Amino acid sequence: MHVLGKTYLTKQASLLLEFARTTSDSDLSAKLISKAADLKSQADPLPDKDQGPKAPDVALDAGPDRPSGS
Repeated sequence: MHVLGKTYLTKQASLLLEFARTTSDSDLSAKLISKAADLKSQADPLPDKDQGPKAPDVALDAGPDRPSGS
């Protein structure tokens, strides 16, 4: 099962609230706010930083400032 990350859910909730503020349709606005609240409640228990698999070709200890050790 694939779980969406906190960053994604929070961004989607933010966009829904932005749309809710811009619409003159009060029913639509209420539905968008409700959906944003649902997304926020899904995001709250997740860790602050999205956890995902790292690409196998990414060296964690190497960077532009550090030699890769080879």
